Order: sequence, then C-alpha cells, then structure tokens
Amino acid sequence: MDPTRKVVEVVRRLERFVPALEPPVHRMFEVQGRDHYRILVCGILSARSRDEKTVPVCRRLFERYPTPEKLARAPLSEVEEALKGIGLHRQKAKYLKEAARMLVEDYGGRLPDRLEELVKFPGVGRKVANVILTHAHGKDAVAVDTHVHRISNLLGLVQTRRPEETERELLKITPDGYKRKVNYLLVGLGQTICDPKRPKCERCPLKDLCDFYLSSVGG
Repeated sequence: MDPTRKVVEVVRRLERFVPALEPPVHRMFEVQGRDHYRILVCGILSARSRDEKTVPVCRRLFERYPTPEKLARAPLSEVEEALKGIGLHRQKAKYLKEAARMLVEDYGGRLPDRLEELVKFPGVGRKVANVILTHAHGKDAVAVDTHVHRISNLLGLVQTRRPEETERELLKITPDGYKRKVNYLLVGLGQTICDPKRPKCERCPLKDLCDFYLSSVGG
C-alpha cells in the first residue's frame, strides 16, 4: 500500500478504536486541556516518565500552583516536594520554575507558536515542542516519542533508527489534517495494545497493515 494511503488508514482506524481504550495519554490531555501553562508543565513532566505516574503529579502541582506566576515564585524545595513520585523530580523542578518565569515575563503567559522558540524553554525538546504546537496552537506537527517511533517502524510506515528521523519521514507521508493526530493515537495504542514486551496483536485493528505482524505469521 502507498505510504500516504497507509498512514491515513492507520489514523482512521485508530480514531475509532483508541478513545474507547481510555489510555493514560487521554487522561494527560484532559488534565492540560488547552491552557498554555498546563500544556507546558505537562510536557516538561512527561519527558522520560510514564503518563500513569505523570498525571497525578500534574494534578497535585496545579492544585498548589494554579498559575505560572505562583509556580515561578514558589521555593524550589516546595516544588521538588510536589514532584515526588516522578523521575528526575529535582531537575524538573528547576525546569518548571524557570519555564514558568519565561512564560510570564518573556511571552505574556502565551506559548510561542514556533518550534525554534519553544525549545528555548528548559526541559522542552522537539517532541514536547511538537506536542505544544498541536495542543496549544492546533498546528499540524508530528510529535514523535518512543511509542510513535517504535510503532511506525513495526507498521512499516518508516524504516528509521532515531525518533528525529521518524519525525522527518512521517511529515513526508502524512497529509495535512492527520499529522497532529498521530501522536495521541499511536501513543494510546502503544500504552494499551502494542506493548513492547507483551503485544496483544490479535486485538489490534492494524494487524492486517502491520509489517511486523504479517511477517511473524507468514503473511
């Protein structure tokens, strides 16, 4: 199948399948909503952390610091305490305080809509920046994390070794209007069905499109 037709079919099927699974990434998006401050915080905290652990920490943090001004002024030790339970919590506490300050003082509380500006925030790399572009600004970006990178290769959409390469190749084959859906849908599939250790291939709606599955069953 043509790669563009294939990625469109993947998105269409997963749009019907993933929401009913209520994957952890869905709860993350519920917590952050469209609020720029919350999107920034959730993005920074999600790096190298499972959503199952990140979501309750985000909720606790927003209860204590409902605005970026309050987070920027908070003592570092208190922010560290609020982040306990998440990986690298001391480093992330520093990131959050500085990011909150930048959001208020440099950007007037609204996140910029250019990747080059977003990666200036501490703790924000390409993946988080692309998530911000899609959720804060509705832009057609492809955010590639380990789930998206792994599943895109299993499906045969790309043949890449690094997430940066996967992002570049997916951008080439994914039509406008579909790009911003890729992260949520593939992450949701990876968190529930396409587990790297215990994949539930028989339950997957993409098995007839998946190069890995077809090769494993001799298809």
